[in-house]
Amino acid sequence: MPAADQPNILWITSEDHGPHMGCYGDQLARTPNVDALAAKGMLFKRAWSCAPVCAPARTTLISGMFPPSLGAEHMRSEVPMPRGAKMYPQLLREAGYYCSNNAKEDYNLTKPGQVWDESSRTGHWKNRPAGKPFFAVFNSELSHESKIRVRPHTQVLDPAKVRVPAYHPDTPEVRQDWAQYYDIVSEVDAVAGQRLKELADAGLADDTIVFYYADHGSGMPRNKRWPCNSGLQMPLVVYFPAKWRHLAPTEYQPGGKSDRLVSFVDFAPTLCSLAGVKPPAEMQGHAFAGKFQEAPQPFIYGFRGRMDERRDVVRSVTDGRYVYLRNYMPHLSQGQHVGYQFQTPTTAVWRKLFDEGKLNEAQSIFWKTPKAPEELYDLQTDPDEVRNLAGSPEHQAVLKKLRQAQQELAVKIRDTGFLSEAEVHSRSGDAAPRDALASDKTYPFQRVFAAADLATLLKPEALPELKKLLKDADSGVRYWGAMGILMRGQGAVVSSKAELATALNDSSPSVRIAAAEALGKHGTEADLKAALAALKNDADPTKTSAYAATAAMNVIDMLGKKAAPLVDFIKTMPTKDPKAVARANEYVSRLQATVLDNFNEKPAAEPAAKGRKAKGKKK
Repeated sequence: MPAADQPNILWITSEDHGPHMGCYGDQLARTPNVDALAAKGMLFKRAWSCAPVCAPARTTLISGMFPPSLGAEHMRSEVPMPRGAKMYPQLLREAGYYCSNNAKEDYNLTKPGQVWDESSRTGHWKNRPAGKPFFAVFNSELSHESKIRVRPHTQVLDPAKVRVPAYHPDTPEVRQDWAQYYDIVSEVDAVAGQRLKELADAGLADDTIVFYYADHGSGMPRNKRWPCNSGLQMPLVVYFPAKWRHLAPTEYQPGGKSDRLVSFVDFAPTLCSLAGVKPPAEMQGHAFAGKFQEAPQPFIYGFRGRMDERRDVVRSVTDGRYVYLRNYMPHLSQGQHVGYQFQTPTTAVWRKLFDEGKLNEAQSIFWKTPKAPEELYDLQTDPDEVRNLAGSPEHQAVLKKLRQAQQELAVKIRDTGFLSEAEVHSRSGDAAPRDALASDKTYPFQRVFAAADLATLLKPEALPELKKLLKDADSGVRYWGAMGILMRGQGAVVSSKAELATALNDSSPSVRIAAAEALGKHGTEADLKAALAALKNDADPTKTSAYAATAAMNVIDMLGKKAAPLVDFIKTMPTKDPKAVARANEYVSRLQATVLDNFNEKPAAEPAAKGRKAKGKKK
């Protein structure tokens, strides 16, 4: 397509905020610039980021693929792109675009060659060669989670005016954080206004398609990091000038609002479509604008893997009204102790009140275990998602529909998240997991997926079958056998001691760690001793891997005072995997510091301050 037939495309993006903007009907918001853009453009009423934290969300954007299909769902992980696949700026550059990014990348994927013409704090469409159309991203960090807790803060919104959601306690700390959140959303709106003015002053407003969006929901706890609607819904406003109106979504109307379900996995194919490039077959999203626009889709999807130092496996889906979550680690609370999240005053006071027994049921859900294996929420009657309808007889049809949608997507993309993170890497070696795990010889998906389903629905009658899973030829299946026994508690563990004792010597670290957790938590003193011996070995990343060591250290932390015999080892343990990428090598040391804090100790190999500094990095 000749340059004259290609639009300029500007993305104005921000971090960690949901649709708390005037154009979305929020009466407390002060967002005149994005409101004005929406008044002449169109907003999407139900847009999801796919992941409720930055790195996997941006991985979805840059690839047009679901990170669980790539082995790239875990926070700050890094794996190769599939063979032959390209990141969307590479496709746009091949189509004649000058592509600039200012400036955050944070992908869980290794870049396959040069991706951007320029990606830096000075990246700008103004730097393009004459005559070239541009694609430019400007990302503001002013609304990042870390800004919610900056003190002192010049207060603009009165905390007395905020609406405290049903899941948060109504305390001065919570009101202050929510009010400050609104203030920083106003700051990124001002930045958006500056970028739009810059475009208009250059005489390019009539030649440029504009997107404004955030990278996921708000930075408040139970929003960021949790794949429900409050963690995934983000604002999305698009503007198509008259010259490029023919490329707009079919429902586009100036000042309109679209009911179309869109998510980050759709953005890369949409960019290709706007540039006149047919989206590559490996992209899993659907273009919602441009030459190759597709029909609206019935569902959009979310996911949660490891968040910083804490493991989890959650999948979610919505049809626009109902939200379904499938918890594959129901024995772990929503509110696992992520050090970075606990720096927010709301998190700390919320946990304190829970420990003191001062919260109501809706406010307690975040901290309780076990989680329900399935959750279903009606956004029309319960926008805060605190009334689980999964057990409601009147809602079984919609539950079945959304459960089926979640399962069908997992099958379609060969979701790698049903292997432990350590297994994904050990089975893939130096290859892209998408390629390495494409065969049933390396990843018998259906058997592993069925084992995960059996293990995590928590039906007591499944115990005999779980014991059989521990004898399976594939370690991914054996892993879920051990996890399923663990999740059923002391009775199941006691009746499975022989099988779990054998699993302590499994060839797979992930199976050993799961068995050690079960025996350490619910077994005898002799069982605990054997479990701690296994965990001591597997927590050493030089003997296993950064990924296995992170899992083992999570279990050691969970065991609390039972892990006292390991304190001397933990003080001097190696924390770096020499074979792992740098992004994977920060979490063992964080967990080391956390565990030792519980015993009023500090690492011998490094001062405690270093571990704390690592916790302060932006997420």
